[in-house]
Amino acid sequence: MKTSLRALLAVGASAALVLTSGAAFWASTAATAGVSAGAAAPARPIPAFKAPKIFGTSFQPDPKHDFTKGIHSRHDGILRGWITSIRGGVAEYEPIRWKKGTQTEGYFVGPPEGDVTAYASPVAKDVVYLSAFGCKTTMSQMTVSRSTGLGAKRCDRSVLLKRHKKQGQPSLITVYKGEIVKVQEIYTP
Repeated sequence: MKTSLRALLAVGASAALVLTSGAAFWASTAATAGVSAGAAAPARPIPAFKAPKIFGTSFQPDPKHDFTKGIHSRHDGILRGWITSIRGGVAEYEPIRWKKGTQTEGYFVGPPEGDVTAYASPVAKDVVYLSAFGCKTTMSQMTVSRSTGLGAKRCDRSVLLKRHKKQGQPSLITVYKGEIVKVQEIYTP
């Protein structure tokens, strides 16, 4: 009886040691990953929302949104759109669709003039911004995933605010709890 009790205690103690050392390892890895990458780790996880077709030819519907109540945040999810203006950390954005061209492959277009389909959300302090043109404001470097055609280079929030204040770049905009938490640019030649 004493031997089996000692063995049980020894196994329990070693399991506890393994579990706590594993937790400490993952905590230290997460802490050093944020430091080595040059940016803090995201404060909250972003849920995996279903992404729209990148080159969808229709505007994404938003049946939960009441456009008669003024411009406000979109419901949680990913919108194919572009930012039309930024004021004080709040971005106004609208949906876009791909219009096939006759001379070229096509281009993105927004809603027609006078349409009220627009949203406004604050840009989160820990926003994930994946650029298709590098982190410089000159947009001279291509940083695109060849398999998806989406931006792959993570840049700071300040680059996002400066670049999208000047011109709307087609993007996948993720809204979570009323804030823009991720912007991933779509490469268009």
